[in-house]
Amino acid sequence: MTNTAPGYFGRYLRIDVSTGTSEATPIPESVLRQYVGGVGLGTWILQQETEGPIDPLSAEAPLEFCFSPLVGSPLTTSAKFAVVAKSPLTNRLNDSLASSHFAITGKKTGYDAFVIVGKCDSPQILMITEEGISLEDAAELWGQTIPDSEETLKENYGSEFRYAVIGPAGENLVRYATISHDGRHAGRGGLGAVLGSKKLKAIGVRGNRRLEFARPEELVALSKSLSKKSFGPATEKYRELGTAGNLLVFNRLGTLPTRNFQAGEFEHAVDLAPETLTLSREKARKSCAACTIGCEHLYPVKDREKPVRLEYENLFALGPLCGVGEVDQVLRASQLCDELGIDTISAGGTIAFAMECAERGLLDWPGYEFGRGETLLTALEKIAARREEGNDLAEGSRLLSQQIGQGSEAFAPHVKGLELPGYEPRALQSMALGFAVGTRGADHNRSGAYQNDFSDRADRMQVTEQDVAAAIETEDEAALIDSLILCKFLRGVFEDKFAEMAEMLALVTGWDVDGRKLKSTAQRIIELKKRYNIAQGWTPAEDTLPDRFLSSALEQGASAGASLPRERLERLVRAYNLERGWDADGYPAEAHDQNSV
Repeated sequence: MTNTAPGYFGRYLRIDVSTGTSEATPIPESVLRQYVGGVGLGTWILQQETEGPIDPLSAEAPLEFCFSPLVGSPLTTSAKFAVVAKSPLTNRLNDSLASSHFAITGKKTGYDAFVIVGKCDSPQILMITEEGISLEDAAELWGQTIPDSEETLKENYGSEFRYAVIGPAGENLVRYATISHDGRHAGRGGLGAVLGSKKLKAIGVRGNRRLEFARPEELVALSKSLSKKSFGPATEKYRELGTAGNLLVFNRLGTLPTRNFQAGEFEHAVDLAPETLTLSREKARKSCAACTIGCEHLYPVKDREKPVRLEYENLFALGPLCGVGEVDQVLRASQLCDELGIDTISAGGTIAFAMECAERGLLDWPGYEFGRGETLLTALEKIAARREEGNDLAEGSRLLSQQIGQGSEAFAPHVKGLELPGYEPRALQSMALGFAVGTRGADHNRSGAYQNDFSDRADRMQVTEQDVAAAIETEDEAALIDSLILCKFLRGVFEDKFAEMAEMLALVTGWDVDGRKLKSTAQRIIELKKRYNIAQGWTPAEDTLPDRFLSSALEQGASAGASLPRERLERLVRAYNLERGWDADGYPAEAHDQNSV
């Protein structure tokens, strides 16, 4: 095994499922120092494994599961992993994160990442252990829901293994299919379809390799201190209400996207809010592996045996965005996404877009009207099966709008093909910039620029070039958090984010690292992600928002009159690029030449 720093094994396992072979590939310690782990290391590996533009659903396209030096440590929220590949939804880099025991067990196989290429002849399960890999027949699992598949896997192979699984949506190459594990999901960007394209139903991992840390006693002390902080006021809202507690706040501010972003307030928001649900339903709480925050809240669904996990993004996307205000329909829709392996944000965004098209007379799809919960539920089942209109919806709002035409592209709710999350860009204009320049498309987890919008530093409806540095700061923070990998909720716990994360990394690895060095690391990771996209065909025209947000103002509610003129967004994007040290169009040095090769 490669000699390397504590916290790492210094190698990744490259697996070709076409041949059933695997090979350990060394990772130089210099690379680990430059890119840390998670999405940073994953992007570096993706560049090593990719020669020129690739079809993300082709056999040669790599799919990676990347760990970090903190996995297996006592640090709270550190049991996370990244799934990295080119997205079939955006045709750009995609890095999805998730928390589960899969991360801890996967790393204990003795690798810092798994890279999967090739395609099986028939449905298979990829089993990875310290001794090697094997492919097992998955014919009985193909077509099963995720919960049923996980139950069958445990019965057949025992509880020593931890699994990452796709549902019918991944099997049928839905462009926003998820990869699921322990009830959690690596959701955005459709990496479940990439796994399905390789004819893999599941990946099982089992490992017992010892994880070494440079200064274990100090690490335990820091972990206790951080865990104690995580019970403070910065996370209390999420502990008590979960992320769904944002619903009423956003509604009150007029920033809750409603009916495909036609409005910023939803008249049934109170009916859907966790504050209301807890009055009539028994709520259960869960925590991710190695987490002391416990933001996961589960609510029962009428006539259903299992409760459903409720978070702000699935609540917004399947409720207000589609105009659906009946709580059991929204909960059941979220449960269907969990069972079938569908990303809730992209599903809700695409269905809401179709509802608006139908109401405008651009689509002849009976029943596609805002507020029709029955249509929402039926559409999700059809999407997973790629049946009837579900085959078109499975492509996402960008490709669907290109198919419909007739001006529908102006209100298809995506950036670079990735559907917008629950933040109204006209009323949160730092966030609008974050959406526009994001390497994986519109995403609230890769840019926390809304922190600037909700602060007293900025006018959220009149953001200027002076606010760009604050937006960049949140993007740098996210890149580092996603490479270490930690939960974003710890941002409110840290007093000096880069310095405290540097301390964690130093205690794990023994490296001489400080906050200044880690900030440079974060910037290096963001530029690497940009360079990958450039090599895959990115152009400056992609760094924008749909025309709806740039040509019309919100008409009602607390954010009435909020508008984001195209010229303002263009100035913000230009200022962002220059602040990054790139040229005005967003190309790092020599990237024009790279793009032309």
